[in-house]
This record gives sequence, structure tokens and C-alpha cells, in this order.
Amino acid sequence: MSRHESQALDPAVVDQAIHWQVRLRFNKADEQTQRTFELWLQQRPEHRLAWQRVESLGDEFASMPPQLARQTLDGSRHGLRRRESLKLLGLLATVGAAAWLGRDYTPVPAMLAQQRSSTGEQRRVQLDDGSLVQLNSDSAVDSDFDAQRRLLILRRGEVIVNVGADEHAAHARPFWVQTRDGIIRAQSPRFLARERDDGTLLAVQGGTVTVFPGASQTLAASSSRSAQTANQLLFTSSGAREFRDNGLDVWGWNDGVISARNMRLGDFIAELSRYRPGVLRCAEEVADLRVSGTFQLADNDQVLTLVAQSLHLRVDYRTRYWVTLTAAS
Repeated sequence: MSRHESQALDPAVVDQAIHWQVRLRFNKADEQTQRTFELWLQQRPEHRLAWQRVESLGDEFASMPPQLARQTLDGSRHGLRRRESLKLLGLLATVGAAAWLGRDYTPVPAMLAQQRSSTGEQRRVQLDDGSLVQLNSDSAVDSDFDAQRRLLILRRGEVIVNVGADEHAAHARPFWVQTRDGIIRAQSPRFLARERDDGTLLAVQGGTVTVFPGASQTLAASSSRSAQTANQLLFTSSGAREFRDNGLDVWGWNDGVISARNMRLGDFIAELSRYRPGVLRCAEEVADLRVSGTFQLADNDQVLTLVAQSLHLRVDYRTRYWVTLTAAS
């Protein structure tokens, strides 16, 4: 470990970095806020180091109280690996994070999930029944199998599931997926589930998937809704409806691409931002421009360059973690 990496940080500086991450990620920042953040970042080397450490801990870190987060950062000075630090943060959070956060959802289950991916990472996981689960960027799942059923719990993000044949079971076990908005039962060999701000998106390739909105364990057939091949549903705890796509190929990330067809630039940038840390946005005056094409997710800076060239825009890098597309002057 280098001297720079092991450097102890002033708790006040760490608190400032946490404050900036929360402010930049979860609030709409104006030009003055951008300039103030940039000034803070350049003031002292310790500011930049604290910011880098905060970013390295992922999205769940921004939701935690500064005191808890600071203890996790302190762990890096004592030789704790990143995963151990995150688990420490999760354990500390169970004591009282829900009260501090003042909301129902906390990131602790996702942080401690059996399988999780970081921002910009896709992972493939083979389950005991032969099923293949593909995790998109910043996603987390748990699995809970018994003699009667197979259950996958989507803790955060997005997955594609290729349901296994369950050949070694004494009898065929149904495959269920638990989400924050309800329960899914899969009769399909392949489906996609994604948490969105407005609900959970379900897409199907082959067969049928049945959704029970709002259900946790008690399932009522009268409240179910089925999605068949090529269909997409958006469901919340109160119901389900057909989902009209915004021009995005929802399956594209499985091939390492983001594929758009006449998609609003604002929507395209919001989608691309899922694959990189920090703030990525476009100016309001260009948000309604249209994007079409297939782009490699492995180099999203190149994606920005190509989109900017095709639409005659400028990519403004205030920092590596703050990027804006604006109209070319």
C-alpha cells in the first residue's frame, strides 16, 4: 500500500466529501454548485483523496450518516479490504441507520447480498439448480432454495435470468423472484427484471412470467398479471401495466452494449450514467435531441465522444466525476 493510499484523513474532510457526494448524486446541482464543488476539490490534496475514497465505496455509501461512513473509511487505514469495509458499514448501519435515513429502504441488504456487482460491472452467477443469473451494473441478489421452491431475491438493480432445468431435484420446483414491488413466477426460460424509479420492469424471451404486484409471500391469482414473449410490463405494489419502451434495447447490456433507437438524449444519458461513477448529465436545451445507434459500454467516454460528434455537442469534463453534454458554441 502506498503512503498516499494509507494516509489518515481529517474526519471533517471526510464529512465534507460525504456531503458533496450526497449533494451531487441526489440533488439537481446548478452552475454555482458545480463551481463550488470544483473549488473545494482543488483546495487541498486531502480533499481529492477523500473524494476518491468515498467514490470507491459505491452508491450505498452516500446514503449513510457521516459518522458510520467515516468508520468504514477508517478501516482502509487498518488494512481492511473494500468488501470487509462495506460489511462493516452494513453491520454498523443495522444499529440505527433506518432512523437516521428517515425512509423505509436502506442499502444494507444489497451491501450484504450473496452476489453483487459494482458500478460499470456485469457479472454472471451459476446457481445450484443450473440457472444462470446475469447482474447488470450496481446490482445485488440473494438466492434461497429449499425442497419446495427456488427463490431469487432482487436486492438492487437489474438481472437477466436463464432458468435452469433443476435436473437434480426430486421434483420440478417453481422458480420465483422477489422484488421490492411484488413476486414474479417464471414459466419462461429467460427473463429480465429491473428496478426503476417508477416501478419494476419485467421483460420476457420465450414462455410466460406471472407477476403478483405487492405480494411478499401470500399470492392471490386474482391480482396476477402475465407477461409473454416480447412483452414488457412495469409493475408497482399496487398494479401492473404494459411498458412502452423509450427507444432503449433493454437486453443490450447482456452483449456489452447500449443500443438506442430514436431515444431522447436525456433518457440516453440517464441510462449511460448507470455505468460510470459520479454525475453524468446533459443540458436541458439539448435533452430532446434524438440518439440512434449501438455503443460499447466498455468505454463510455468514447460513447460520449461519438454521441457528441453526431449531434454537434460538446462534452464538458469539469472533473472525471462530473460530466455534462452541452450545445457546441
